This record gives sequence, C-alpha cells and structure tokens, in this order.
Amino acid sequence: MDRFDGPARLMIVSDLDHTMVDHHDPENLSLLRFNALWESNYRHDSLLVFSTGRSLVLYKQLRKEKPMLTPDITIMSVGTEITYGKLMVPDDGWEQFLNHKWNRDLVTAETSKFPELTLQSETEQRPHKVSFYVKKDKAQEVMKALSERFEKLGLDVNIIYSGGMDLDVLPRRAGKGQALAYLHDKLKNEGKLPRSTLVCGDSGNDAELFSIPDVYGVMVSNAQEELLRWHAENAKNTPTIIHATERCAAGIIQAIGHFNLGPNTSPRDVPDLSACKLENVNIGHEIVKFYLFYERWRRGEVENSELSIANLKAVCYAPSVFIHPSGTERSLPECINEMRRWYGDKMGKSFRVWVDRVTPSQIGSDTWVVKFDKWELSGEDQQGCVTTVLLNSVEASVSGGLTWVYVHQTWLDGYAAKDHTAWLF
Repeated sequence: MDRFDGPARLMIVSDLDHTMVDHHDPENLSLLRFNALWESNYRHDSLLVFSTGRSLVLYKQLRKEKPMLTPDITIMSVGTEITYGKLMVPDDGWEQFLNHKWNRDLVTAETSKFPELTLQSETEQRPHKVSFYVKKDKAQEVMKALSERFEKLGLDVNIIYSGGMDLDVLPRRAGKGQALAYLHDKLKNEGKLPRSTLVCGDSGNDAELFSIPDVYGVMVSNAQEELLRWHAENAKNTPTIIHATERCAAGIIQAIGHFNLGPNTSPRDVPDLSACKLENVNIGHEIVKFYLFYERWRRGEVENSELSIANLKAVCYAPSVFIHPSGTERSLPECINEMRRWYGDKMGKSFRVWVDRVTPSQIGSDTWVVKFDKWELSGEDQQGCVTTVLLNSVEASVSGGLTWVYVHQTWLDGYAAKDHTAWLF
C-alpha cells in the first residue's frame, strides 16, 4: 500500500478458487487474460487483493500450480490473516484486533462434541480459525446448535459455511468482509481510500464482501447455490452487485466493464498487437505486448514474416544489450534474429508467458527503468526470472513511443530453466 502517495484508482478484492482461478480451465486462459489486463492497465495505480479461505500453506501451493499474479495484499484463512506485498508481511494490528472474546481452546473443546464435524487438515487450523467438514444436510442444524453453545459460554464467534462442505469457526471480528472493512478504515485514515472497490466471489464465505458499504460486486457465473441464495435474500435489487455471465476471472473482467471502472479489453483479446497503439505512453502495456507477441511467435499464432521481425527490431535501440539469466551478453537485435529458428516450436503445446509486478520508475524526462518478474509455463515446467528493462521514449509512431535500450535478467530461486538455450527473452 506504500506504493502510492494518494488513493488507488481501483481496488479489486477477489476470492481465488473458482473465482480468480478456474480449476476447469486447464489452459488458464481467463486467468491469463486478467493478468495481461491488470499488468498493462492497472498495476501502476491500483491495488490487487486476494481474499481466500486457504491457509498460507495451501495458498503457496496454488501459486506453484497456477499462473497467478502477486497481490498487493493477501487475506487468508477466511479473513483471519492479512499480509502485505511479495514478502507477505503480517498485519500485527489485525491479529490483536481478533483476540477480542476469542478462546481457541474452548472452541476446540466444544466442537469436539459434535460427531457430524470432521476436522480439516492441520495446515488449515490457524490461531484464529478452526475448520471442519460437514455434510450439507447437517450443516444448518450443527451451526444453530454451535451458535447457542458459544453464546452461553460468552464467546463472540462467527460460523461460516461454504462450498457445500466447509465449516469454519472464527472470531466474530474475523471474516472476509471484516478484513476488507478493516483495510478500508486503515486506508481512509491514511488518506488513501481507493476511488472504487470491486469485490468478487463464488461461495458462501464471500457473502460478507458484498455487504461492505460503497463497493461494487460480482458473483461469477459459476457462483454456488449458497451465495446466490444469500443474494436473493439480501441484495436482489442492488444495482451495484451483478451475477456475471462469464466464469471466474472472465466474469471479473466483465464486471470492470459493466461498472465502467476502467479499461476491460485484455491485450490477450487483441488479435493484431502491431495495430494496438496508445495515445499516451503506457509502460505496462508495452511490456505485456512484447511478451505476448513472443508467446504467440513460439506458439506459431502470428505470421512468420520479415515484417514481424522488422517490427520487433524497430522498438530496439541498435546497440541495445540483453543480459541472459545465464550471464551471457548479446545485442537485442541479435536475439530477435535468433527468434527466426524458434518460430512455432511450441505449436500445439501448452506454452504460456506472462509478466508480474511490472513496476516502472521514471529516471529522466524520457527514460524509465522497469522491473518485473517474467514467467514461462511449458507443460508443467515453470521458469521465471527477475527482469530489468531500460526504456526510452521515441517518436509516438513507434510502439507507442518507447524503445528498448537494455534488458537484464536473473533467475528466480528454484525457477531456472533446465535448457538455457530455449530461454530467449
């Protein structure tokens, strides 16, 4: 949140499983579409928040399995943990706030008296969350009985049922909605309350998000019965909440357009990237466009022509330098020439490229240093590197006014390519 001196243009707060991440989309196309849209149009002035029922362990596991961006804020364990940035620095104030009338030992003792409840794995048991599985036909009965017991014991708890099987017992002050309200208050006190907030969900534990004042909301098309029921009973005629016609991340993109929150055309939806020019310099768009063309070249989805190669060379300063993650140094035009022999080598294969955390810093009137993580996924093999690019502005007729002067890459720990020769940029 310290990236901005003032309010973010937009804050997106999204659940992960079956909302941002579509587990029925093996190519992860809707997620990749959102990634390209966010990094090209929003990363520089907006906040991305992931709000998940997953614990830290399962959240990190999902990040290894799916091409996910790095959020500015992560809310985990059904709103009981808040962390910031890539390093996931915990919010100690939130943890202290949750201790009010919370006795985990007493909660554990009382829930153990219900044979209908089955404890979830140890990774899902957290300081401010006790999690179970319960059969759907028993859920309401168990929740009612638990509420009565906790009330008699003077415990202030929140019981959340979601996914048709998950039952979580949290402090009353916890939950996805409470965590968002806490963040809003914190940002407001700093003079940084986002101009717009869009919340996105699919299940019962997301319902709280839609109850926060002054937010837009989208239930993705594949939303579960429990969330749709909540909406019908509590917010049926609320114009700021929609039920998307698109699944998962595609539904989030649809909501951005529906509520006029900003651009909602992903670069991945533009067939001819060479015709995709902007009136103003957009660093994120330039980076996303370059690597999307590179992906399409390797997949054989663009024309194998000298014009394509010439267009790439046109955005490169003639003596520009590329430092490969292996340490070798070449000129960028030389690397582009090398691309000829790699045309279509990933045709028909599962190969995707995306960028994350695109962060530009203007160091002169016409010069930017841009840092980001660049990723490639080939089958189940994922490689990544930290990339630093030096860009200069040139005539606006060329690539939106930017030319590449210098590129330096370093492998991310644990993600070096096995075959260095196949890593071109």
